[in-house]
Amino acid sequence: MRRSLLLLRHAKAKRPTPDVEDVDRALNGRGRDAARIVGKLLRSERLVPDLVLCSPARRTRETWELVDKALGKQVPAQYDPALYLANPTTILKIVRRQADAVRRVLIVGHNPGLERLALALAGEAAEDDMARLHAKFPTAALAAISFEARRWRDIDPGTGRLERYLVPRDLAEIA
Repeated sequence: MRRSLLLLRHAKAKRPTPDVEDVDRALNGRGRDAARIVGKLLRSERLVPDLVLCSPARRTRETWELVDKALGKQVPAQYDPALYLANPTTILKIVRRQADAVRRVLIVGHNPGLERLALALAGEAAEDDMARLHAKFPTAALAAISFEARRWRDIDPGTGRLERYLVPRDLAEIA
């Protein structure tokens, strides 16, 4: 049975300021545009998730809300405090706990955890996609990794195939 894990780093946020906590930073205009484009891409590529697991930070919530509007389908979302600035081990533990009936999960989170998880899980990939993933996982980057696994708890490092890796520059060309 094929499972698909989508890893989406939040879109570009406003710069940190002393009067705003990191968790409360909002998206900037460029970030809002990129999030909408990611939503359109997921819809057009038929990569609509069955479930979204999102960090509760304002920038991740705003990213998901804009992606969700562009999907044209209601997707259940859960906001998990453990995803805020989570390391790859924590993210993978959360993924492994998902119900087996769920086939495609989207994680909306932060770096460096998402980048490190994508690198750890992707045992196979097109050479250019893997090189680009190793180079950088910028804001609004999306990694789509598939697994031949019957259950989420069977997902292990190196067992996935990086099917798509898109960064904002790619998204601008799609829009």
